[in-house]
Amino acid sequence: MLSVENFISEKTFESDVEQKATRDGFGTGLVQLGETNPDVVVLSADLKESTRCEAFATKYPKRFFECGVAEQNMITLAAGFGVSNKIPFAASYAVFSPGRNWEQIRTTIAYNDANVKIAGHHAGISTGPDGATHQAIEDIATMRSMPNMRVIVPVDALEAHKATVAASQIWGPIYLRFTREKSPLVTTQETPFIPDKAYTLWESKKPQVVIIGCGPLLHQALLAAQELEKEKIGTLVLNSHTVKPLDEKKIVALAKKYGAVVTVEEHSVLGGLGGAVAECLAKHQPTPIEFIGMQDTFGESGTSAELFKKYKLDKNAIADAVKKVIARKK
Repeated sequence: MLSVENFISEKTFESDVEQKATRDGFGTGLVQLGETNPDVVVLSADLKESTRCEAFATKYPKRFFECGVAEQNMITLAAGFGVSNKIPFAASYAVFSPGRNWEQIRTTIAYNDANVKIAGHHAGISTGPDGATHQAIEDIATMRSMPNMRVIVPVDALEAHKATVAASQIWGPIYLRFTREKSPLVTTQETPFIPDKAYTLWESKKPQVVIIGCGPLLHQALLAAQELEKEKIGTLVLNSHTVKPLDEKKIVALAKKYGAVVTVEEHSVLGGLGGAVAECLAKHQPTPIEFIGMQDTFGESGTSAELFKKYKLDKNAIADAVKKVIARKK
């Protein structure tokens, strides 16, 4: 038997679970902010449709700025807004922003603690057919290493909407990470979103390991938890949507209680959420850890399912990692 917090959708494990891309939640969040906060402005690098800025641009054209294929210019313009009592959201593909304009983000935004929200879209390998050149798997690492920068990776479209709205209420630079492909809605409208605070999505009666993840790949972790339950292997699945600042207090407490951790992310295992968790536990609570993510390799073209299987990001790989870390604990 298991107990699941009210934060999870009843349809999570069903084949007909509703699916939306996290970028869609960003788009609806922008429209809500346009209606409620006249200081919000949006900038795009010639990708307003793909990054779901189009609805905001149509409704509030005087507060939308099309910067063209010039990500460095877009970011420096956003920095100007950010130190001028506006709340700019700058959107592009993550391989271009923060990929192409990292130095401008560092110098004009982070260094000045400018109030800018950077939306990196089409992140991770679920960008699929576009191949390695458009699959950002290093962005969390590069952004979380930057002083003053927060990093938020929503689990689904509903949380993406809430994270976008919440970002407007927090002063300072924030990196919001979104995906292109549709993914299951695992949360509900009632699921609370509190920046910097991780929360439990699944908890067995007797957990033996903590699975800590972020982004839509957490659905695979939930499927793995469900399968492991049949083998009488208990787990706790934690949504660590805020990668920086990490909810260290909760992670340390859970690691101390259960003695084993698996991290799950659609990102390189070098420097992402797994790295952040490892740094935290090395300092406060040394614990056996297994890392699910891209293992120091680029992706390739393919469907999300094909790529998740090949690069061992799917539910089977997560279940294997759980068994491995439990064995290490013993």
